[in-house]
Amino acid sequence: MPNHTVLVVDDDEDIRESLMDFLEDNGYQPVGARSGHEALEKLRASDLRPCIIILDLMMPVMDGRAFREEQLRNPALAAIPVIIISALRDSAETAENLKVPSHLPKPLNLPALLKVVREHCALA
Repeated sequence: MPNHTVLVVDDDEDIRESLMDFLEDNGYQPVGARSGHEALEKLRASDLRPCIIILDLMMPVMDGRAFREEQLRNPALAAIPVIIISALRDSAETAENLKVPSHLPKPLNLPALLKVVREHCALA
């Protein structure tokens, strides 16, 4: 059975909720987190294994960079692919430094985001 769970990590509630609604409308089961810290707690406290993590870079408490570094230290979590979403101009360089193959600038191109999600989360 394909995994349809997508973890959306963004401190902006409007963006996070909009992305979750968009993903749900396209057949996915989104789970939201307000920070990298909250995302790690959700990943560690349950059997949550999303097919992809959509990760904002700029967040309070624990930003996307710190989350990704922590994720890579944990073998059970390191294999989960990540797509970075960011308004930063150097997000491509940051994505490369964090070993993230996909990144999209904000404001998001939703069809492009959906394409990347579909590549990692095969829908039946």
